[in-house]
Amino acid sequence: MGNLAPLRFLVLTLFAATLVAAAAPARAQQPAATQQSNAPKRARAVGTVKSINGNEVTLTTDAGSEINVSIQPTTRLVRMEPGQTDLKSAPAIQFSDVQVGDRMLAGGTAADDGKSVLATTAVIMKKSDVAEKQQHDREEWQKNGIGGVVKSVDAANGTVVLSTGTLGAPATTLVHVSKDTIIRRYAPDSIKFDDAKPGTLAQIKVGDQLRARGTRSADGKEMNAAEIVSGTFRSIPGMVVAADAANNTVTVTDLTSRRPVTLKVGPDSQMHQLPPMFAQRIAMRLKGGAQGAQGGGSGMHAGGEAHSGEGHPGGYGGGMRAGGPPDFQQMLNRMPTVNLNELSKGTAVMIVATEGTAESPSTVIILLSGVEPILTAASPVEASTILSPWNLSAGANAGTGDAP
Repeated sequence: MGNLAPLRFLVLTLFAATLVAAAAPARAQQPAATQQSNAPKRARAVGTVKSINGNEVTLTTDAGSEINVSIQPTTRLVRMEPGQTDLKSAPAIQFSDVQVGDRMLAGGTAADDGKSVLATTAVIMKKSDVAEKQQHDREEWQKNGIGGVVKSVDAANGTVVLSTGTLGAPATTLVHVSKDTIIRRYAPDSIKFDDAKPGTLAQIKVGDQLRARGTRSADGKEMNAAEIVSGTFRSIPGMVVAADAANNTVTVTDLTSRRPVTLKVGPDSQMHQLPPMFAQRIAMRLKGGAQGAQGGGSGMHAGGEAHSGEGHPGGYGGGMRAGGPPDFQQMLNRMPTVNLNELSKGTAVMIVATEGTAESPSTVIILLSGVEPILTAASPVEASTILSPWNLSAGANAGTGDAP
């Protein structure tokens, strides 16, 4: 999981404070009228280095737009490690050290054309450092993380009860939240962890999906959380009404509400075909069949995990975690993908989507086709809860590039 969102916020805050402090003495020595008339327009740019041409750097912002940064001979260039919070200890680097793929936060003045920034200071995070930090965090979430659906919240006592069991064996985990616990909340219109904002325990609601990382008790029934991330997501079992590849939307009839709903399909949306045998085994577990009752075959765990029978190396049951069941996200990556053109009218699907806003419709996080056996075996209400925890699976890449 990448922790870039809070880091970016912190770096921006520190950087802004540094610029203000540096400019304060000069402003104090000038009359107010002179300051207002002659003060250059401050500007900043943050994004990923797309290209370098001479002393000009083109950044791709997180919103997808581009902005140019002009590195001057006097520009102060420093390198920060992911997780570092003190600019004073950041070592200076040369412009030649900056490479495509690095992260850059540049501050300075706006150029006359209004399309670029003349940088006085630029903070660099190396691409390799970010990747290493993300991998470390991903492994940490996989090793010490749990996920599930919120059953209850006690803000006064700092506890959250999660439903974390399997389809055939419901179970709960009591998560303890302290003043030191890092709390984040997914944005209602984004499926990216980078867009998650600092949150509070009071924001977490029954039915939300939550993933926690921390220290578990010996019996595994409780956890002291070091970090949690939660969000409200839509779980939709439905039938395709229409798929519009030109506008990147899919309209389905929600089998729970019996109403049509149109969802956006974005570049981070994951769309896969569930293998027939996998779907049949899940259906058997829902029906309480012999194979499902014995625990053989594939089934789903409410905590964003999946369980599969042994003897399938290289199959959909790959991605085994140390001391735990396979990672569903890795299993999902092995499943065949589908595109909008392949979703014909009447196709059964199970979808996890963002909550959405009045201005921005819900966006698909995960869409699975090939789920007819599951929808036949389960009621719409049961089906709507099966897929819901999977978007927080494995602490990474569940509908995002870096999500937990």
